[in-house]
Amino acid sequence: MEAKQWTVQVYITEEGDDTSARAVLATRDKTHITGVGHARRNPADQPAPEIGDELAVARALSDLGNRLLTVTSEDIAQFTGPTSW
Repeated sequence: MEAKQWTVQVYITEEGDDTSARAVLATRDKTHITGVGHARRNPADQPAPEIGDELAVARALSDLGNRLLTVTSEDIAQFTGPTSW
């Protein structure tokens, strides 16, 4: 049995009411896939930076997951050929 480890690093930046996050997946074979997410505080809301961080990161991880599914679909197509529905 072989154990594998992939790493996701999350980078968060804040500028005023805007928070951005970038989630980068690194695999052992040096593949990197990046997902991005953004959040914007409603000016009428009280400042709560952790909420903006959470939302931006959740969106970045979701985007990363979708991008990984796209890469996987492309890889499957290379091995099996195009599908016709």
